[in-house]
Amino acid sequence: MTKTFLQVQKQIEQLQKEAEQLRRKEADGVLSRIKEAIAVYGFTAADLGLGKASGNVALAKRGNVKKGRKSTKPATAAGAPKFKDEQGNVWSGRGPRPTWFKAALEAGKSADDLRAK
Repeated sequence: MTKTFLQVQKQIEQLQKEAEQLRRKEADGVLSRIKEAIAVYGFTAADLGLGKASGNVALAKRGNVKKGRKSTKPATAAGAPKFKDEQGNVWSGRGPRPTWFKAALEAGKSADDLRAK
């Protein structure tokens, strides 16, 4: 027997309800285990990455934050034009290349020719 569209839709709705019930049940179990671990080990909000500055602390512990390193690149204003043309079009060099930049390259100019000075 071939199922109809409406029968499949009804089955999807039922499965979604069932999935939500299972998710809630599993989430309750996970939450209780988390609460138990917090009580046993005395974790704080900062330990869990929930404090204001704790996100950086957690990242620093994992080695993802570079503290105390000097950048080798010169500081520039965010979004400062890196490329420009004679018509006054500018581009920071970030994101997709603008149409005017692509057209200038196709017309024979190089990126260095368009570099803002």
